[in-house]
Amino acid sequence: MSLTAIGVGMAALAVVGGGLGIGIATSSAVKAVAQQPEADGKIMRNLLLGSALAEATAIYGFVLGILIIFMVK
Repeated sequence: MSLTAIGVGMAALAVVGGGLGIGIATSSAVKAVAQQPEADGKIMRNLLLGSALAEATAIYGFVLGILIIFMVK
């Protein structure tokens, strides 16, 4: 297996993982707001923080995968 394939796989998994994480967090936040509307501010603040961290992790993995692809040559 070449390092290019490893880089491509790593980039794809990072992006998919970030997307799944944000989707699961969003659905949980919607359920929590539906159950406790008065806690809307706290729930949304935590949702935005978690989404930002998941997105940053996905971007780091994607950039690392791209670097592996282009540094092999």
